[in-house]
Amino acid sequence: MPLTFAAPDADALPLTLIEQDGLDAWLADQPDRVKTWVGASSFSGALGTSLVIPGEDGAPVAALVGYGSEATRARQRFPLAAVATQLPAGAYRIAAGLPADRAETEALGWLLAGYGFSRYRDQTPKVAGLVAPEGVDAARIEVLATAEALTRDLVNTPASDMGPSALEAAARALATDHGASIEVTTGTDLLEKNFPMIHAVGRAATDEPRLIDMRWGDEGPALTLVGKGVCFDTGGLNLKPGSSMGLMKKDMGGSANVLGLAHAIMALGLKLRLRVLIPAVENSVSGASFRPQDILTSRKGLSVEINNTDAEGRLVLADALALADEEKPDLIVSMATLTGAARVAVGPDLAAFFATEDRVADALGRSAGPSADPVWRLPYHAPYEEMIEPGIADLDNAPSGGFAGAITAALFLRRFVTNTSAYAHFDIFSYQLSAAPGRSKGGFGQGGRAILGALPDLLDL
Repeated sequence: MPLTFAAPDADALPLTLIEQDGLDAWLADQPDRVKTWVGASSFSGALGTSLVIPGEDGAPVAALVGYGSEATRARQRFPLAAVATQLPAGAYRIAAGLPADRAETEALGWLLAGYGFSRYRDQTPKVAGLVAPEGVDAARIEVLATAEALTRDLVNTPASDMGPSALEAAARALATDHGASIEVTTGTDLLEKNFPMIHAVGRAATDEPRLIDMRWGDEGPALTLVGKGVCFDTGGLNLKPGSSMGLMKKDMGGSANVLGLAHAIMALGLKLRLRVLIPAVENSVSGASFRPQDILTSRKGLSVEINNTDAEGRLVLADALALADEEKPDLIVSMATLTGAARVAVGPDLAAFFATEDRVADALGRSAGPSADPVWRLPYHAPYEEMIEPGIADLDNAPSGGFAGAITAALFLRRFVTNTSAYAHFDIFSYQLSAAPGRSKGGFGQGGRAILGALPDLLDL
């Protein structure tokens, strides 16, 4: 179903948000029949609870929603979304109790509560309609919800239906929707056009590796998004154990996130020149697989010793980043489900990121809260540079020892961005392990809204 608000002129029931310690104060101004009705219920204002209030004829005339306490709300990204699937069908408008600085976040969460991945069976939740709260840009919030749904759909689709060619098709469909141009380099053409590491990682798969290159906009500052598109990661010849391979359909989460962000940028009509680069591959196993201790020469000319074929994401990103850097855009952002080390450092809920400039990091930090998209900066720690220098080649794709894995991966990628001063790299999980309000189990967007919110500061839009 489309993630949209109810029509403003809908015959909507008033919805009042009640904090856990505010019920008595609200009841003091209500007629006796309402006091009696609420008193006979278990409603207390606890977060995630609701109560429909009938009129004298028994028909619903209003509803109460528990908004908990500041402490309980802090534990949820979208606290109000919990009741979106509880209320009876119909349309509702928020009459009181919603802080102005929470209106956009709660409105977005309500829409996202309506997301369900239904490609293989209908999982669409039954969600009550909501009239956009006063002061909220309804069209913008609907764009953000659609962008998030696109990201989730792409991540949730298994590799049987989301290999490199299907990911290309999804990018082409998005380009068509927004009038963007797109070029794709596939198979051995990657070698001819000097993308050797993308080709090496993907050459063992039956679905050929490719580089997707989409452009949109002809005025304003230049933004290039680079997304890791490893549609399934077996680990290659360094084969993952089964327990680690179970979620590897999501290893193209970086590409899903940049496509979702690209949709938002184009749908909102931002005045910038957008480029999206996605190296789309499957890291598979066959006689053509690249091997441990192979040495690959990258597009940048840097040689890379392969010490683990399961550290393939940085290889395909490196060639794409080198291409991005050749144009010297105003900002490059890469997104990837890159390292388990980032998950150990910040867990699945935070988007770890690295930034070459403090102004970039500061803008992302300011945007994260209002965007309901938490991020956390990790450092480019220069003393660790020697950890990615194996001696036999310029770079090591998988330093031994296991320490600082997220940082060494980010340092590796930074070696391929030498002409562009403003570069941010996001190491994300892009998956919700268990359902929460507004956050269905499965594929999940991370970092995109924080980036979108930071663009006006970073690019003077």
